[in-house]
Amino acid sequence: MTQSVKSQRLYSLDALRGFDMFWIMGAEGIFHRMDEITGGPFWHALSTQFDHPAWHGFAAYDLIFPLFLFMAGVSTPFSIGRQLEKGLDKQSLLLRVIKRGLILVLLGIIYNNGLKILPLEEIRFGSVLGRIGLAYMFANIIYLYTTQRGQIIWFASLLLGYWFLLLFGHAPGHLAGDLTMEGNMVSYLDTLIMPGKLYLGIHDPEGLVSTIPAIGTALLGIYTGNLLKSTTIDDRTKVAIRLAATGAVLLVLAQLWNLVFPINKNLWTSSFVLQCGGISMLLMATFYYIIDILGHKKWAFFFKVIGMNSILIYMSGRFINWSYSTNAFFGWLGQLVGDPYNVVVMVFCYLAVKWAFLYFMYKKDVFLKV
Repeated sequence: MTQSVKSQRLYSLDALRGFDMFWIMGAEGIFHRMDEITGGPFWHALSTQFDHPAWHGFAAYDLIFPLFLFMAGVSTPFSIGRQLEKGLDKQSLLLRVIKRGLILVLLGIIYNNGLKILPLEEIRFGSVLGRIGLAYMFANIIYLYTTQRGQIIWFASLLLGYWFLLLFGHAPGHLAGDLTMEGNMVSYLDTLIMPGKLYLGIHDPEGLVSTIPAIGTALLGIYTGNLLKSTTIDDRTKVAIRLAATGAVLLVLAQLWNLVFPINKNLWTSSFVLQCGGISMLLMATFYYIIDILGHKKWAFFFKVIGMNSILIYMSGRFINWSYSTNAFFGWLGQLVGDPYNVVVMVFCYLAVKWAFLYFMYKKDVFLKV
């Protein structure tokens, strides 16, 4: 934990990060509970969007993880880039980037397995934080040692190379290009090179090989951060033309690529990178335009409080029984409301307790930094 005076930050980036984390904090439960209570098509449709598809396909819930990684990339020009401008040498920054990436990998292992000492074969090494750490690390190394043109070349090469790997590779006993969980090359390679256990036995959605295209997600964020940080382009042009237009183009390309290389979060396919990258750019453009250009910040404070301590609230689920705390403070309210809507009320109370904790940390100027 670090305690420091809040620095000048991109308000919209913190707000968007908080908006993203809001759903991880448990807000999706509102739609699931309403679907269970009403059984109506409207709530069922929303509830479905907050579940991951079994394999191929895309739902809104699939965006949460890559959006967070995208925003890690957006922050790079504002952090690493400014350090470069101040004259800090690249070797020092490289060590800092590697350190941060490896710490996130370690935190991911702790999140998966707790602090228990387990046999190697029972430890799950693949994790959300681990993927963010590795993809962030490699994307930042590319940022440190290449120009923007080089970063674009790296982005295209990673996505095309990953496509070719899945197109021509396969698990033993399967045909080339097999994209099933049992037959794809990526899952098979993970079973060979990853220690410990995979989440699904023969596949891990946060496996090592599928981190390759995730680097592309972070590079899209870096491209966006470079654009937002630029002082040579008018702000409204940045948002309305460059970001929004690029996001729309990526979405179109994602749908076209989806015809031959399905959008799939489990494999983090190249089409999935374009799909999530396009939506992420549109969201970033919207938040940036409303908050940082038009100056409408008050509505976003709720999300900023979450976004400035995103890793803390994510890790807290392993060490704090938030359900117990919610019942301790608001169990009486659930009883007062009664069936069936008490479960929905308790979801709101659950979120309120978490937000109050984050607000207390925000007012004390205490943040979990990596």
